[in-house]
Amino acid sequence: MKAILALEDGTIFEGIAFGASGTTTGESCFNTSMTGYQEILSDPSYRGQIVAMTYPMIGNYGVNEEDNESSGPQVRGFVIEELSKIPSNWRSQESLDTWLARHGILGIQGVDTRKLTKHLRSAGAMRACISTDLSAAEAVEAARHSAPMEGSDFVQEVSTSFNYHWEDESRNWVLPNVCAGQSGNYEKLPPVKYNIVAYDFGIKRNILRSLRRAGFDVTVVNSRTKAEEILSMDKDGLFLSNGPGDPAALGYIHEEIRKLLGKLPIFGICLGHQILGHAFGAKTYKLKFGHRGGNQPVKDLRSGKVAITSQNHGFAIDPDTLPDDVEVTHINLNDGTIEGIRHKSLSVFCVQYHPEAAPGPHDANYFFAEFAGLIEDFRSGSSNRA
Repeated sequence: MKAILALEDGTIFEGIAFGASGTTTGESCFNTSMTGYQEILSDPSYRGQIVAMTYPMIGNYGVNEEDNESSGPQVRGFVIEELSKIPSNWRSQESLDTWLARHGILGIQGVDTRKLTKHLRSAGAMRACISTDLSAAEAVEAARHSAPMEGSDFVQEVSTSFNYHWEDESRNWVLPNVCAGQSGNYEKLPPVKYNIVAYDFGIKRNILRSLRRAGFDVTVVNSRTKAEEILSMDKDGLFLSNGPGDPAALGYIHEEIRKLLGKLPIFGICLGHQILGHAFGAKTYKLKFGHRGGNQPVKDLRSGKVAITSQNHGFAIDPDTLPDDVEVTHINLNDGTIEGIRHKSLSVFCVQYHPEAAPGPHDANYFFAEFAGLIEDFRSGSSNRA
């Protein structure tokens, strides 16, 4: 079945449909990761977006339930150059095609994703439409009439409807060294040292797994949870998750986080980083085409070290609006945008990227230990409290 990818500026790409059929709209963006398409598709941060992969062949190792970052695919549509006809991996449970069809997600293959990416880098991310039913002109109009990303609150669509305690499988899967007498495919979990609460703005499962592997016991709460309820739980710390949409549209969340500053240690990533920026009084702005992929270089201004990071965001904190009591700790070496901030006196820090990296490198997983250290300092009274 033929399909069309139409951008709001009138650019048309023709291809072949896979997954579901019909019409869908969303913001067109691209991801430069070479692997991890299932984790990308099931990342709630992609709510409202049509994602294109720059790597040419996708679907070659199939799909399995264990690698989902949420209950299923979260994207509005998926754009690739070539779909692998035969998935080949011992963990595969179904093909990418059947998985997307089962969840009603439209895909289009046969698209020159290099050309699409170069266009988006030049013109910027824009609204788009994938359709198996509409003409090219109708698809362009559908894209132009779809909701823009600016001002959109997608957090309400992806946040949990009920609070829960994370108890799912969190152990690292490993190949045992039989020669060394090792057996079994899972590493043992460390004992729990800290009890924390995590705001779910679109949290990924591997974040929860990573927190548990770092010694955190996690209770997950809805994005509309009030600050008073958080404090009544009497936890050791607070984690602010990733998520989709425009951070400036989340004033009701900024207000609650502002009440929690200085009351307990706080660590935020991605959207949580941007929300903390707003809670501090700063503003955010939309990037031209965002940072999405597993190869973003970030410099730690404190140590001078450079890490290769996994990222997925289309907004950034405006450095000119940060108050004097907040310092920039990390910057993106590609464009100089803010990648990390820390309050100078309160026990609060955050980064724009993903320390759990699913998919991506593990250069940044030390932040979980840094969060533990922040909690220890807060307990001992060596960090200031409000």
